[in-house]
Amino acid sequence: DVQLVESGGGLVQPGGSLRLSCAASGFTFSMYAMSWFRQAPGKGLEWVSRINSLNRGGSTYYADSVKGRFTISRDNAKNTLYLQLNSLKPEDTAVYYCTKGVTADQRGQGTQVTVSS
Repeated sequence: DVQLVESGGGLVQPGGSLRLSCAASGFTFSMYAMSWFRQAPGKGLEWVSRINSLNRGGSTYYADSVKGRFTISRDNAKNTLYLQLNSLKPEDTAVYYCTKGVTADQRGQGTQVTVSS
């Protein structure tokens, strides 16, 4: 079974940073694109970022709202996906999910990120 376990969320002040991690198991991690989505209170799921498999060049993509502030990366040896969040804003407050592939169909339980002073 696919398992995705996110960690690294927390409470941070505006302008601060966090690094989210996602431990993946139950599938050949290196062969799949991986994505991050988020869901703010009272809103729907929002795509944040995606990283392709190395077979597809490991290309990265970002939503306009996070471009230049967030960085997605992966460690295929550790079956782990990362999201570095810098220059955080209150509007980044959300539950962040890592997902297998490019949709949110298969995702973990999420990790809460709260940006507040």
